[in-house]
Amino acid sequence: MPLSLSTGAPTIIVRREAFERAGLSREVIDRALILTADEFRVEREVVAIGPLYSDDGLAALIRTFEDAGLVYFDDFFEMSGNWPEWLTFHVMSKGT
Repeated sequence: MPLSLSTGAPTIIVRREAFERAGLSREVIDRALILTADEFRVEREVVAIGPLYSDDGLAALIRTFEDAGLVYFDDFFEMSGNWPEWLTFHVMSKGT
């Protein structure tokens, strides 16, 4: 099922395989960001983290991913949330 993305704040989209390969877990992310259940979602091969309202939190999360060996765009990317409220975006994995 596609995950909806919020407007007004960025969401990080991560390939689930890359997230797990890097040894990351929700607990690691929660220690830095203290997320609600709705701010950390997994659907098939996609992990969506956000919306992230703190610029410092967003930068720290990207740094955590890069330090763990994830590559921006190949393994994860930021959806800015910078679109009008009358528009809805959904994300889901392409494959298997």
